Amino acid sequence: MNKITVITGHYGSGKTNLAVNLAVRLKNAAVVDLDIVNPYFRTADFGALFEQLGITLVAPDFANTNLDVPSLQFDLARIADKYENVIVDVGGDDAGAFALGRFSEELNAGNDVEMLYVINQRRFLTQTADEAVALMYEIEKASRMKHTAVVNNTNIGAETTADIIINSQEFAREVSERAGLPIKYTTCPEELCDKTGIENLLPIKVYVKPVWER
Repeated sequence: MNKITVITGHYGSGKTNLAVNLAVRLKNAAVVDLDIVNPYFRTADFGALFEQLGITLVAPDFANTNLDVPSLQFDLARIADKYENVIVDVGGDDAGAFALGRFSEELNAGNDVEMLYVINQRRFLTQTADEAVALMYEIEKASRMKHTAVVNNTNIGAETTADIIINSQEFAREVSERAGLPIKYTTCPEELCDKTGIENLLPIKVYVKPVWER
């Protein structure tokens, strides 16, 4: 991984779950919750887990409160200087990516920054390559940054099967080709990886669960 990994994508594509999984694999890491749009399924929900694992959480001042105030009182450059790895979890779609634009100048100036576009064929409005790529460009316009790779995170939560992951490969390849970007990861629930026959999978745990399952 690069020192700073920015994660974007469609609402509900699995950005936050990917961010948590990447964070728990790293040492001396910080997770920046840059989602000021959606109050649900955000990395700020995992403060206790991060504290237990020695991961620093940086979140908007009013994250997980009843106040809807888009306040970002932190310096991303200083955070990057302090930690070996920084993961930035961006809000969904272009609306969420506007917050990222605040830091675009300093991020674009760095050589150790990657921006991953998370795709999930099972999410409404990104079920075709055309839809997924169109949204990617909207996110880039809003954030004033360019993606460096794609992450195929096609799943439907607890109901994910090996066939769903296998069948998503063509979709991911098509998105990759049209976007001109490599596929960095294909995620897979740990218990299903041996059943797909796909190489270079990223085994993940499902940390982000529906409210009724928490």
